[in-house]
Amino acid sequence: MPRLRLAMAQTNPIVGDRAHNAERLLELAQQAYDQGAQVFLTGELALTGYPIEDLALRDNFLEISRHALDAFALALDTQGMGDMAVIVGHPDGPYSAEDSATILHHPARAKNCASVLAHGKIHATYAKHHLPNYAVFDEFRTFLPGDQGLIVRTGGVDLGIVICEDLWRSDGPVESLTGYPLGALLVPNASPFERDKDEVREPLVVTRAKDMKTHIAYVNLVGGQDDLVFDGDSMVVNPAGKRLSWGARFEEDLILQDLELPGFELDVALPSQTVLCEVDIRGPGDQPLPPRSAPEEDDNTILWQALVTGTRDYVTKNGFPSVMLGLSGGIDSAVCATIAVDALGADRVFGVSLPSVHSSEHSLGDAEALAEAQGINYRVEPIGDVVSVLDTQLGLSGLAAENVQARARAIILMALSNKEGHLVLTTGNKSELAVGYSTIYGDSVGGYAPIKDVPKTLVWELARWRNEQALAAGGQPPIPLSSIEKPPSAELRPDQTDQDSLPDYAVLDAILELLIVEGLDVPQITNRGFDQALVEEIVGLVSRAEWKRRQGAIGPRISSVAFGRDRRLPITSRPTPFPPSR
Repeated sequence: MPRLRLAMAQTNPIVGDRAHNAERLLELAQQAYDQGAQVFLTGELALTGYPIEDLALRDNFLEISRHALDAFALALDTQGMGDMAVIVGHPDGPYSAEDSATILHHPARAKNCASVLAHGKIHATYAKHHLPNYAVFDEFRTFLPGDQGLIVRTGGVDLGIVICEDLWRSDGPVESLTGYPLGALLVPNASPFERDKDEVREPLVVTRAKDMKTHIAYVNLVGGQDDLVFDGDSMVVNPAGKRLSWGARFEEDLILQDLELPGFELDVALPSQTVLCEVDIRGPGDQPLPPRSAPEEDDNTILWQALVTGTRDYVTKNGFPSVMLGLSGGIDSAVCATIAVDALGADRVFGVSLPSVHSSEHSLGDAEALAEAQGINYRVEPIGDVVSVLDTQLGLSGLAAENVQARARAIILMALSNKEGHLVLTTGNKSELAVGYSTIYGDSVGGYAPIKDVPKTLVWELARWRNEQALAAGGQPPIPLSSIEKPPSAELRPDQTDQDSLPDYAVLDAILELLIVEGLDVPQITNRGFDQALVEEIVGLVSRAEWKRRQGAIGPRISSVAFGRDRRLPITSRPTPFPPSR
């Protein structure tokens, strides 16, 4: 059996920065080459970043991307790596209007591709067949589907190529290649992170490897891109379904794997509509590869890494020098501050205490204690005088008087942001966003929301977990215990708590999970044992808060249904009244 040394590059591209992305791929290609790699595989659209959204509709973007691909192929050869086959993800186009006219009114001019590079040239290109158009994906809008398969004959073996969604679907390329004696199937991916993704992603790869009776090399992107987070977790699975290698979580990585593969068979017909590309490459290296084993990770570690990665990359990729947030002494701002410190370092995090006449001494003390424990920049900016002027001038009371306090805080935070250049973080959690428990243009102010997709009960869980991690490492807990244990409150009036307006968060989050993530309706949720009147009340709050959410900041997506791309509902609607209880 031929031995093939495969390298998979798990990279964190910046959308549109083809020079940066290509430079990083060249660095990893050189490392792989120096370790004897014969085939080098990248993630989906690794050259341009993913998703490129409507950039795929711009001819100039596509033309520059094509030039970058040509330059990358030449650079590999110039740097002495021409005899290593490189499969790189990129958009291809622009295609003519006639190509897109095959689908009525389709605006796309590009295809989502992976090309085979060697000896300074592009030898073949595979275009993704199945274009996902669900959840966070809009590829049917931005790409044209491919209609040909590709097998690369190199190093004495036949290698198939499919891209991401093509592997998830049992028809199309997977069906066509099943039964053909492939040495391995190479799969570039841009698979966003979400909770419990491990329960479907690895089992899918295992199932395909068994059904197709071949090795599958699955390489994923890492890093944050707006509200999406990519977790890496690249893998190689053998035909028996055994996982052979693991890519790091949320970090760039280079994974090398030696594979004993069946050689190609000359007398076997190619699958229909499949192109055979033959590429000459060098023999496999004989340098010993360091062993890689399965990482020991728990769910909270992975969730925390996702939040930190999303926050770090949004700040750094968009060029912000630092972040600022209001520190109330409560659990949400404490967790957001801790995420920011882990993402950026304490010197780039600025906390502001914004006390009103209703702020308690223990809340002020908790905010100061958190800042001191984590070493972040900290200041106190009372809002009393600002609020007093507005209250007096406008004669405010009740809810209007409460909301003006939140908006006074927002004015101060944004003024400091403009003055000093910080990105303001908004600290609302998913539970509050769901039911509209926030002040628009007040505590919702900010450009990024680190816990936007984190339910309140999970905020507490992560806070306790993060403190435990610090203690286990011999350090000081970053979050004051009183911030975790005290009843949550907006502190906009005397003795206020969240439960004055909302049910217990454990009940609220359970109902919201069924409504938002599972998509159940009132009768279905009620049948799970919840009071119908309470369910109707919460469903009404969620519906009425859509206008607030539409104006809110983005934040890292960690669930299968986050507010934003996943859940698109009209703001203006008149729901049918709920049927009476039985």
